[in-house]
Amino acid sequence: MKITGIVQHQAWRDKVLPPVELVRPGLWSIPVPLPDNPLRYVLVYGLELPDGIAIVDAGWDTPEAWDALCGGLRTAGYEVADVRAVLVTHLHPDHYGLAGRVREESGAWVALHPADAGLLRERYRDFDGLIAAIRRQMATHGVPEEEAGPLADASRRILPLVRHTDPELLLEDGEQVPLGGWNLRTVWTPGHSPGHVCFFDPDRRLLLSGDHVLPRITPAISVHPQQRHNPLADFYDSLDKVRGLDAEEVLPAHEYRFSGLADRVTALAEHHTARLDEIALQVIKAGVDGATAWDLAQRLTWSRPWAEIQPFMRRTAMLETLAHLVMLASQGRVTCLDDLDPCRWRATPVPPGHD
Repeated sequence: MKITGIVQHQAWRDKVLPPVELVRPGLWSIPVPLPDNPLRYVLVYGLELPDGIAIVDAGWDTPEAWDALCGGLRTAGYEVADVRAVLVTHLHPDHYGLAGRVREESGAWVALHPADAGLLRERYRDFDGLIAAIRRQMATHGVPEEEAGPLADASRRILPLVRHTDPELLLEDGEQVPLGGWNLRTVWTPGHSPGHVCFFDPDRRLLLSGDHVLPRITPAISVHPQQRHNPLADFYDSLDKVRGLDAEEVLPAHEYRFSGLADRVTALAEHHTARLDEIALQVIKAGVDGATAWDLAQRLTWSRPWAEIQPFMRRTAMLETLAHLVMLASQGRVTCLDDLDPCRWRATPVPPGHD
């Protein structure tokens, strides 16, 4: 892998917001800040059109994000009123949050994959049922009662970051995006979310990868009440799907641009394979009594000690652990003792003669 966003990379190292950049003729990179978030910013891409501009992703619905998006568009020579389309890679707030406000200000149409579009109302408007489901999930997988409620209710804090709007256009896998002057193809890449998509332009040999392939970190792959059954298996399949694309450069939604897509895909797959092995070993160490996903998450290697991980990120860590356990179960390596409360995971015995 080779870093191509040199200025972006230096800004990342300096922990500052990178500048607005003209990446290619007619293609702009606009950083939109994510305050108090380790991701720091989302990279919104502006695609010049014959009659205006389209954007890929939008940022949180906060005053700081709105000002940065408007300022970035002005640097490119446009106003928000000139936005004709908002292509959303997936439903998470830092990508979808401002889409509704952009639409209100410009009349732009909003596009999303149907698998994510169908989850929007439950996630951002009629959300009490979803939060109750998250709380049940926390309890089922061993989160203590005194933490399960607050961890579930933490989802309410993201609601002000989203200006809800229903997409006018649902983009299916392989579908051409109707933008003049661009040959963008929708590539459905479930894993990080059920309806995550990338956008590939074979003429320019560019992949706008959203959160699917990032240059430095791995996207969160979590079991969630709104997720597909085995999101990590989906993610492996989605990595294989983009591996062979003839992309000269990858434009991710975070961090910085890079080349060497196949190498980065291999590294991401190897990371998760190593994580599967690490979790399987911890399940074996738990013995015949097994362990909950919450217990196992605390025994794994993270970027910092468990005691230093903030509560909401502990929830993410547990759900990522659970995603790996679900995949291990699909491989026959572990078994879920779901008749217990909370449910526990135990190593699957190896049949005689198969060791």
